[in-house]
Order: sequence, then C-alpha cells, then structure tokens
Amino acid sequence: MKNKITFLISIFSILIASSVPISASDKIKIGLLLPLSGENKNIGTSVLRSVSMAVNKIDSSRIEILPKNNFDDPEQNFKAAKELYDNGVRIFIGPIFEKNIKDLSKLNDAIFLSFTNKLEKKGDNIISVGVNALSQLKAIEKFQKMEGLEKTICLIPKELFREEVEIALSSTNLKLKKIYFYESDPTLLTKRIEKITKYDRRKQNLADEIKRVEESDEFNKEKIIENLEKKDTLGKVNFDSVIISAFDETLKSITTSLIYTDVTPKKTYFITLNQWFDESLLNEDSSQNLYFPSVNKKNFDKFKKEYFKEYSSEPNQISLLGFDLVGLIFHLYSENDYQLNNNLFDQKNTFKGKIGIFEIEDKRVKHILNFYKVENNEFKKIF
Repeated sequence: MKNKITFLISIFSILIASSVPISASDKIKIGLLLPLSGENKNIGTSVLRSVSMAVNKIDSSRIEILPKNNFDDPEQNFKAAKELYDNGVRIFIGPIFEKNIKDLSKLNDAIFLSFTNKLEKKGDNIISVGVNALSQLKAIEKFQKMEGLEKTICLIPKELFREEVEIALSSTNLKLKKIYFYESDPTLLTKRIEKITKYDRRKQNLADEIKRVEESDEFNKEKIIENLEKKDTLGKVNFDSVIISAFDETLKSITTSLIYTDVTPKKTYFITLNQWFDESLLNEDSSQNLYFPSVNKKNFDKFKKEYFKEYSSEPNQISLLGFDLVGLIFHLYSENDYQLNNNLFDQKNTFKGKIGIFEIEDKRVKHILNFYKVENNEFKKIF
C-alpha cells in the first residue's frame, strides 16, 4: 500500500514538473490532509486519486498539490498542516473527519476545507463543505412546496445526528405538523411508529365497524363485511408526509413499520435524507416510492465510471467532493486575480460542480441538491 501511495504522490510531482514555469507567487498551493495509512486509508487514497483526476481535468500549471498523511490523528494532522503551512500553503483540502480539526484555528490565516457536514462552526478558518442537513432540508422544503404538502411530520433519532437536524430545521421554512424522536432499537422503534400512527385506535375502529355492520340491517351487509375484512385498519392518519431522518437498516425498519401500521407510500409521502443512491433500496419493497435529496446522479455515475477506468476500483462517496473542491478553489482564485486572502469564502458566490451547485457566503458552503424517487426499482429524478 505504501508503494501505491508513493506512486500517487509522484503523479502530482510529474504534473507540477511538466507545467509551464510561472512565478511562485502565482502558484495555487493546495495542501491535502488525508489518512493515507491505517483504518481509513482507503478513504484517503480515494480522495487523493479524485484530486489527481481534477488536476488533470483543469490542466493548469498554476495548481500545485501537496499531499500529507495525517494518520487520521488530530496531533499528526496539525503537524502535517504546520509543515505545509511553513512551506507557504494557505489553503487546504481536509481533514476528512471532524476529530482532526483540533488546533487548526491556530493557523488563522490559512483556510481549511473540511469534509465534515457539521453545521456548527469550529473556527473562522475552518469551512465545512460536506453535504449538510441544511442543504438537504432546503431541497425537501422545495419539494414540500411543489407538492403542496401541509401536514408533514418529522422523525429524528434521539441519538447520533439529532442536533444537526434540529439546527438545520431552525434555518428552514419547512412546514412541520409535529416532530417525533425515536430510538433505533427495532422493538422500541416499532412501538413508537405504532403510537405515532395511532395504529391500535385505527385497528379498533375497523373491528368496531365490522361489528356494527354485523348487527345492522344494512342491505348487502355480507359484501360490506367482506370488503372491510380486506382492510388492516380504518381511518386516516393525521399527516400527509413523513420526513425520516435515518439511513441503512434503521431507514428500512422505519418504512417497514409504517407499512405494517397501514401507512403506505401510495397515500403518504415517505421522504428521507441523502442516501448516495444506495442500491439496496431498489430491492426493498418498503423503499419503493421513497423520496430523497441528493447530489446529481448523472454526474456521480460519470465520475464513478471515469474513476474506475483510471484506477480499476470504485471511489468512496466523498471522493466526488474532493474532485469538486479542486475546481472550487481554482474558480475562487481565478475570480480573485489568483490571490488568496481570508475573505475568499466571505463573498457571495456560486460554483457548479459535479455534486451540484455550491453556494458560498460568510465562510459557509451550502449545496443546491437534486431530488429523487425510488420507483420501479430505479432512481427517478424529480428536479
């Protein structure tokens, strides 16, 4: 693996050496802080490769990439950043994981584009560029208006990313009828869904109605009873859509529990967060007609195809972001006469990348996302 990493880093050396000579002051020195060894080395290597692809695509002798292994450790990350900083680097891609942000604010005239999707600022020089909850909920807000949804409920986990979703919700104009919190334990989760959907009450409504008809003198009551017995419950739920803040097996557990309580996506909109086109959803009956915001699928598929052609392996999801960040930096530099200052990410600006549109303002990055639906075992684009 060490030889592979050395080879990748040598790619950048070749690119730099073959560039048209320009003055050092005109160079765009970009530091890379990545885990190139250890548990997360595959993620770091994937991002390194995607950055290499972006450099080749832009084909500018101004760009100088300086990768460093941060060993996925806060102290080692700061040491790597300081070494690059002392070599004149003032803009960095990375670190990938939030834990490694520690102490980077000490290098206060440098800019760090962290892959984290956390909304809370960790320092004026640390910019979160991940696909955050706010970007996703803004896309859901657009969909809600488009479909005229008036009675949306939101399911948020008690643990994990609860705070992120709550912060993001406070910054949107989403119309929510009610917010419910849930625990991921399957047994507790099923009971919670039954309570939210008033399953026991609606099931009793059905039993009461069958009994009423049986005791009545209604014409053709046998046929009425036959039709009633085909139902699972009687009565509507008090919401027209549900935002499910969940992923993987928890998401599938929630959609399955909703269907079990006779709340189907044919009558109620099931909406979730960015799933990165998880193909396991295509084969789940409970995931059909599931809506979610996401990066641009066409661009993502094209990127994966190009990456596989180059490296004969599949890229990590966030590699697409690494690819775009090189273009974003080059775009902002070119609009600033190839000069770096601390206000580079203050001014309102936009950049169209493979992920979608980046919105930059006040040292924050938001993404204007697309919207998709799982339908007939395919991902169908809504907008």
